[in-house]
Amino acid sequence: MKEYSPDKIRNIALVAHQDTGKTTLGEALLFSTGAISRMGRIADGNTALDSSPDEIARQITIQAALAFCEFKGYKINVLDTPGYEDFVGEVICSLDVVEGAVIVVRADGGVEVGTEKVWTYVRERNLPSAFCINKMDKEHASFKTTVEQLRSFFGPKVLPVIIPIGEGESFKGVVDVIRGKAYEYSGDGLGKVTEVAVPADMKDAVAEWRHELLETAAESSESLMEKYLETETLPDDELIKGLAAGVHGGEVYPVFCTCAEKNIGAEHFLQTVVDFMPSPAQRSIAAMGPQEEVPCDPKGPIAAFVFKNMSESHVGDMLFLRVYRGQLSNGKDVYNVNKQTGERLGQMYCIQGKTRKETEALGAGDLGAVVKLKNTKIGDSLCDKSKQLKFRPTDFPKPSIFSAIEGQAKADEEKIGTGLNRLVEEDPTFSVQVDPEIRQTLISGQGELHLDVITGKLKRRFGVEVILSKPRIPYRETIKKSAEAQGKYKKQSGGRGQYGDVWVKIEPLPRGAQFEFVDGIVGGVVPGKFIPAVEKGIIGAMKEGVVAGYPLVDVKATLYDGTYHTVDSSEQAFKVAGSMAIKKAVLSAAPVLLEPIVNVEVKVPEEFMGDVMGDLSSRRGKIQGMEPSGRFNIVRCQVPLAELYRYSTHLRSISQGRGTHKREFSHYEEVPHEIAQKIIEEAKKEKEEKNQ
Repeated sequence: MKEYSPDKIRNIALVAHQDTGKTTLGEALLFSTGAISRMGRIADGNTALDSSPDEIARQITIQAALAFCEFKGYKINVLDTPGYEDFVGEVICSLDVVEGAVIVVRADGGVEVGTEKVWTYVRERNLPSAFCINKMDKEHASFKTTVEQLRSFFGPKVLPVIIPIGEGESFKGVVDVIRGKAYEYSGDGLGKVTEVAVPADMKDAVAEWRHELLETAAESSESLMEKYLETETLPDDELIKGLAAGVHGGEVYPVFCTCAEKNIGAEHFLQTVVDFMPSPAQRSIAAMGPQEEVPCDPKGPIAAFVFKNMSESHVGDMLFLRVYRGQLSNGKDVYNVNKQTGERLGQMYCIQGKTRKETEALGAGDLGAVVKLKNTKIGDSLCDKSKQLKFRPTDFPKPSIFSAIEGQAKADEEKIGTGLNRLVEEDPTFSVQVDPEIRQTLISGQGELHLDVITGKLKRRFGVEVILSKPRIPYRETIKKSAEAQGKYKKQSGGRGQYGDVWVKIEPLPRGAQFEFVDGIVGGVVPGKFIPAVEKGIIGAMKEGVVAGYPLVDVKATLYDGTYHTVDSSEQAFKVAGSMAIKKAVLSAAPVLLEPIVNVEVKVPEEFMGDVMGDLSSRRGKIQGMEPSGRFNIVRCQVPLAELYRYSTHLRSISQGRGTHKREFSHYEEVPHEIAQKIIEEAKKEKEEKNQ
């Protein structure tokens, strides 16, 4: 593989709402530069970028795909990312390792839900970005309308540099506004590209956009402004340089247009990337520790970051990494700062979608993959042991949907556990928790589609079929008033008997105080050696509760009286007596059920606030406050966990996909009486069924 210096590399991520044609656009870039010999089609399942069985079957992008092409002496690494919100982790980890983002929008759709979301991720990282208006051949395509919408949403510095010749069925080429050149395509873009004169009816539009580009470029420096004021124009190279400065600073956003399916505009896309997107040499990366910024130094000590893991049956884990400094080479020893252990680099690859090309080395600024590392995982930093450097790991979103999982066959439990653990390593936005209290294994992710893909992988890769169900709610029981009761255990069985007799008083404690045991015995009516057994009996009974089988909490228990037998008393007898006493006392102490309450933060556009707040109220939610956040509003509220099953799906439905939410546990609160009675009845029914 040819080696490229950092200034000759461009790393970009294609990000967008679903169905904007990102993957087809990636195919067009690869085909137009000769990286692949023919353009694949998503419908045929033969693209270079969407290659997993799930992607082929569903005809959507599920995991970020890396590919590269060579254009005019530059190596351009492209990360094609998913458009569905369920796979947002793939978008975020990709944006963390590139110098620029291209936001793809439909010429017949404009700014959509996903456009706004990826824009947020891009701006959070202050990434230089551009807009590609794709699908210019569609029936209702309108470049002008789409640009106006982009400028309305993202500001007046959204500026076209490539504009279309024709729209819809008449779309046949593009005009380079900066260079004043026009190009027409024949043979659906797979044939000849011809330079032509700028159409007469487009000259005014080209002049207007070029004037705006000149004014914007001139603002980037005093020298350019002076030259522009003197001559009222700028040479093409200085115009590009001035605009690039604005792009690099996150202030200017070039716009170009394509029809990826017919491969119209791909080369102009690449030229725009080369002209305006920064190289690795032009952007430093923030690191943890005393060295805040790490420049891209090809001759410096090794520094690389692992951002993605893809498992292949015949290869094992293939770790995708970004080299920030130095050069990684086959067989070289490196140090994993996160795990504090050494690793020897195995075979390395430059990735070309579903294929890979072996390489002896990966230089500073480049993206590639390595196999057969023993201890390295996503988020780990690899470096020279004598010059240790740790990069900030990607901040992945927390799960928004939870489900219980179990195998269709009992014998599959071990396989399921193994499979789930492997999938967690590959996907940091997916998590697994075995909850012994509710006796369920819980999986969580970014949406129903995400979990559906996970279960599909379990079946295909690990040979197990599973059932997803609603998670049980970890209710609690407590008391509202004081009570006391006797627990007397007496048993004669021919030989030595069993005898334990205690009186216990229980009182409610503040919420969250859990449990307090008081030894109030006076005069040795219960010998000291049996008192710990009484406490154990009480704690044991509290674990199973009294009302509905849920743990009893926030109770103070005082052992204040009792009797014993010099021969028949034992620790076991007093343990049973303690258990009997608290069970009786609870029934007289106004027992109630408690439910977990969750802090929920919902982010939604203003126009959906009424529907969202009404929905939260119907879920017994209590609004805590609201505040604006750009084009969105944030609603903070507290909602019972029992009311949040599949809430992320419902929220997307009532907000046209624009709403998102975060959640975290807050506290326990008393369940309303009517709801509590239903829960108790269900618990009794379940217990009866188990005992049958």
